[in-house]
Amino acid sequence: MNESGESLKKIYHAVLNFDLRGAKEATKEALEKGIDPLLILNEGSIKALREAGSKFEKGEYFLPEIMVCAEAFQESYRILEPELTRKSERADSLGRIVIGTVVGDMHDIGKNLVKALLSGVGFEVYDLGRDVPIQKFVEKAKEVDADIVAMSALLTVTMQFMGTIIAALRKAGSKAKTIVGGAPVTADFAKNIGADAFAGDALLGVEECKRLVGK
Repeated sequence: MNESGESLKKIYHAVLNFDLRGAKEATKEALEKGIDPLLILNEGSIKALREAGSKFEKGEYFLPEIMVCAEAFQESYRILEPELTRKSERADSLGRIVIGTVVGDMHDIGKNLVKALLSGVGFEVYDLGRDVPIQKFVEKAKEVDADIVAMSALLTVTMQFMGTIIAALRKAGSKAKTIVGGAPVTADFAKNIGADAFAGDALLGVEECKRLVGK
């Protein structure tokens, strides 16, 4: 295995094995070696998160393990984010996306992963965070003239707000396309509330956003 592959493998194993400090240091080392930050993200930390998700589905990992894997991912991403931002600024923007977890929902692991990927491929991403009020989505979409508004939810009681947000965007005259995702969200639900797209996972979400802006 070449030096680049070894570096990516170190990040992968650090995230998968709950090593927060190791994930951070391995990411620094990879950047110092000149490895492309998007490659580090896709083939290092995101690849590890996907494997963690697979282990969760098989019953090999449980929610506490997934949470720590996500923390390790975040440690790696914090090092990558400035480089990914510079990379996207040098490239032509694919479009402006407002993203957030809907009101009442404090879960943001999936949303943060999608944000990382969208920034990496060249979107301008405006992250509203979690527990975002309906009107804040509308105001930010209007402020930045968003091409897309992306909404996430992990709870069945909070995902109902997605339809309210879409209706509020339309009432305010926003032309932004909408995409929804999260564990309880389905393609049928997305269609029923009038969303323009549904993201079954983070990577599909990126492809859908590219489709929505015609790229």
